[in-house]
Amino acid sequence: MTSSAPDSKDTLFAIHQVEEDFVFSERVVEVFDDMLDRSVPFYQEAIKGVAQLLTAFAQPDDVIVDLGCATGSTLLQLVRLLPDQNLRFLGVDNSPAMLHKARLKTESFSKQDRISFLAQDITELELDPVTHSPVGAFVLNYTLQFIRPLRRPAFIQKLFRQLRPGGILILSEKKISHDPLLNRKFIDIYHQFKRDRGYSELEIAKKREALENILIPFSIEENRELLMSAGFSSVEPFFQWFNFISFVAIKPENR
Repeated sequence: MTSSAPDSKDTLFAIHQVEEDFVFSERVVEVFDDMLDRSVPFYQEAIKGVAQLLTAFAQPDDVIVDLGCATGSTLLQLVRLLPDQNLRFLGVDNSPAMLHKARLKTESFSKQDRISFLAQDITELELDPVTHSPVGAFVLNYTLQFIRPLRRPAFIQKLFRQLRPGGILILSEKKISHDPLLNRKFIDIYHQFKRDRGYSELEIAKKREALENILIPFSIEENRELLMSAGFSSVEPFFQWFNFISFVAIKPENR
């Protein structure tokens, strides 16, 4: 999914003078779509999987909520893939610059009748069941990993409560392996993926340094336990590429 104007190429870490830590600044917003395409393996294939899960589990009039929606690319792709589903889409993000670009892209594709946006910290989201349609799915694509680990259980429990019975939570994350050798080899393979897409050794090293202590991944077991402890009855991976993984978690019908 492309925006109404060409995206700038991600060269944030091609120079030595960058922010000490990674933040979603206006500079990041300008290159975010290119960064996503070149940094997240098989992102579009994972989104197609999300669309297939929504086809299987969503009900008419459901709201699909993308938490940390960034520039709206995922929502626009889902609307394109699900043209005949009677669904509403809501994007939530706390970055005004991200939401500004998301709204421009949504208007340029004339999808503002199906997609709306909310400026808010996703950890504080409380959707009013009186004014909002039932939430059929929450989508967390590479978002939870930026929330401090101690805050994740309460956050996931809050999302569980707001889902309608039978609704789903879709979680895509980088992951760690507790096997040191596999963990190192998976990271090496990922760095080669980035080299193949034009990132230099300097860019790879500096971005990894900037994300240290900002992006904190869990293992497969830790993510599954997090979701099961919140009340989800089934938690299964539906896509994996080395140290990138996507889960679907189902809320029981009787909860």
